[in-house]
Amino acid sequence: MSDGPDSTGKSTRKHTALPKARTLIEALPWLTRHHGRTVVIKFGGNAMVDEDLKAAFAQDVVFLRHAGLRPVVVHGGGPQISKQLDALGLESEFKAGLRVTTPETMDVVRMVLAGQVQRELVNLLNQHGPLAVGMTGEDAHIMAATKHYAEIDGERVDLGRVGEIHAVDTGAIEALLDDGRIPVVSSIARSADDDHVYNVNADTAAAALAAALGAETLMVLTDVEGLYEDWPRSDEVISRLTARQLEKLLPDLASGMVPKMEGCLHAVRNGVHTARVLDGRVPHSILLEIFTDEGIGTMVVPDQSQEEGLA
Repeated sequence: MSDGPDSTGKSTRKHTALPKARTLIEALPWLTRHHGRTVVIKFGGNAMVDEDLKAAFAQDVVFLRHAGLRPVVVHGGGPQISKQLDALGLESEFKAGLRVTTPETMDVVRMVLAGQVQRELVNLLNQHGPLAVGMTGEDAHIMAATKHYAEIDGERVDLGRVGEIHAVDTGAIEALLDDGRIPVVSSIARSADDDHVYNVNADTAAAALAAALGAETLMVLTDVEGLYEDWPRSDEVISRLTARQLEKLLPDLASGMVPKMEGCLHAVRNGVHTARVLDGRVPHSILLEIFTDEGIGTMVVPDQSQEEGLA
């Protein structure tokens, strides 16, 4: 005797729901491990300009918050800054992978990061509730910086108003986290004597903040799958490496990857358990990395963690 269409329909729905249940169960040990931990996420790359990817990123961050983690977002705004500079007839110049920042450029950087990119990201996050609070590294003296010089072919090169973080005060951010908020921090810092405001590379800023907060992990979104083992001869991605292994690779990396991988190295050598470079072109890459067994991208661990099995 047939169970009838209603019974068959219920049975089908049960079977189609099973993969969802398996996914949730797979995430359980990761949820348990990360509960209450701080995660610093550097928002960048194509995820910053693609509307669908921006929405997926906001969903991921809010999911982390509701899953019991303490996410902090740090962002730059390279494409948006370049677009605004072009509109104003100002030149975009890069040396050693960093933007040369004149006083005029610094005004644009400040305007775009705090007035455009940050506001848009805060609004996206707050579509899911009153969670996100925007700030810059200037606010509450979160980040203080000194002038940064690049080195090219053994020569010291002046990059203008580009800063190197030398101090981090996490008080304001920790207060927001304790209140259940999601801090969204623009990568701008003030000098210790308050004379200048500096443009700080967002990868560097995220790494410094992750170390100061004692974060569980640093996640850096970019436009590649991870760190390639032998680029351009191979597109094989290194899934895991130690700080010492990364340090050996740094001199041969493409200039755009250097600040990201230097940030990862700084983080894991200053108390952060893992640092990860993820492909921000993949929707929900943050959730895939944190809550699945496979993970994606490249993970950097402290030297001693390789044997201890920390991940």
